[in-house]
Amino acid sequence: MKTYKDFESIERDLKILNLERKIALEEIKHLKYEYQEAVKPPHWLQTGIDIMGKLSTLLMLKKAFKK
Repeated sequence: MKTYKDFESIERDLKILNLERKIALEEIKHLKYEYQEAVKPPHWLQTGIDIMGKLSTLLMLKKAFKK
């Protein structure tokens, strides 16, 4: 534990700790954004899902008209 001799050094260390806390918070925000971007499905995957949906609709219509 650090012992302080005057209030200026206490205030200086408190300012440093506050800035370190703010930096850590910004780093966490940045990591959250990177994680969200990494988890998003790629564009081609969404396109593939759309195509599969259209094909399945066409197949259902084809079966309905065969009967």
